[in-house]
Amino acid sequence: MTDDLRDRIDRLYRSSSRFWGETDSPPSSHPAVALALTGGGVMAAGWLLSVPGSSQTIVEVAVPYASEAFDDYVAGSPVSYCSEETALRLARRARQRASWLAPGRGAVGIGCTASLRSDRPKRGDHRVHVAGATAEGAAVWSLTLTKEARSRPLEEEMASRLVLHALAYVLTGTDWPMELLPGEVVTCRREPRTSWMIRCGAAVCIEPDGRVREGGPPPGLLLCGSFNPLHAGHWGMMEAAARHLGLPPAFEISATNVEKATLADDELRRRAAQFAWRAPLWLTQAPTYVEKARLFPGVVFLVGADTAARIVQSRFYGGEVEAALNEVRRAGCRFMVAGRVDASGTFMGLEELQIPERVKDLFAPLPGFRLDISSTLLRAERQE
Repeated sequence: MTDDLRDRIDRLYRSSSRFWGETDSPPSSHPAVALALTGGGVMAAGWLLSVPGSSQTIVEVAVPYASEAFDDYVAGSPVSYCSEETALRLARRARQRASWLAPGRGAVGIGCTASLRSDRPKRGDHRVHVAGATAEGAAVWSLTLTKEARSRPLEEEMASRLVLHALAYVLTGTDWPMELLPGEVVTCRREPRTSWMIRCGAAVCIEPDGRVREGGPPPGLLLCGSFNPLHAGHWGMMEAAARHLGLPPAFEISATNVEKATLADDELRRRAAQFAWRAPLWLTQAPTYVEKARLFPGVVFLVGADTAARIVQSRFYGGEVEAALNEVRRAGCRFMVAGRVDASGTFMGLEELQIPERVKDLFAPLPGFRLDISSTLLRAERQE
């Protein structure tokens, strides 16, 4: 690594501290950055970690290189392993990891996927996609490299420089210099920003009459979901749980999701309109129940059996299911589980789920209720 590159990274770390915190800020005010790199861009990790002070900012570097490792990291297989959407999935998953590893700090995820020169000719372009994700939205930078113009190590260096380019923009709002050949252009596509979500961890409540507030009394019972669409099964489940527990109910939609695209303002408003004059709706940027528990300590989360089954899957917590759910416990939260029919037509209740023994006390069944309505099936029927 050249002295110039080392100095630039050092200035990047110092500038990000001022950008995210105070001018003479302590280490805790630095953003928490997690990187997920596959197919290229790995050289950037070595550069970043070799500069003193990197541990104040970089919390994790993941290299899910094999397809099996990638699928496990993002909890699913992409249509293409090298695309803008795949880079965004990596960045959002990395941000989720950063938020989990460094609660209370601004969480940033950087995802890179690349298709570079190999030991055999490639039919397609040599290209790099790097995405950055924060609480306020996401963006992806793309670069198509001139074929056969560089060696594999030089293409890897370009991919790594694009990682730094994206990181510098996300952390400080500045660009990183790129040494491009004639005809090469770095393009940038920004995901729609959710204007209601002001900062990391923000939560706002839309009251039934349309008033919007931050803070105030938290819900006692919370049903979280995408509600696309909201249907009678959701209302029935909520009414049964509220009656059983005697707690004030509310609903929640996270604008960001571990496995789906960020909801744009117009889509979020469309879904929110379904609750008008019916129930309070909380809007967050908390895709996991660990993050939701931090926002709503003491709440009872109402979930269907299918959601409960996903909550205890290790892929969402880097294998640390018990540690994650123990944080939910420390927040005073717990889960009430409603049975429902799965895709095969089989009824599934709490007793059919494989809940780790040490966290079983966090889950209780909702008695006397069965949910047989699916938002997925309702959407499919609308399209027929």
